[in-house]
Amino acid sequence: MTTQTHISHNPLLVAVFWLYVAVPLAWGVWSTLQKALALFH
Repeated sequence: MTTQTHISHNPLLVAVFWLYVAVPLAWGVWSTLQKALALFH
């Protein structure tokens, strides 16, 4: 016997979680790039 679960994704909630992940990631990449450029300058 198989059970199917239907998960409804709220687009706003998905966007909020993507921002929750993307903002710190973008900040880390930006910070790393700035420090790398300072090394070569």
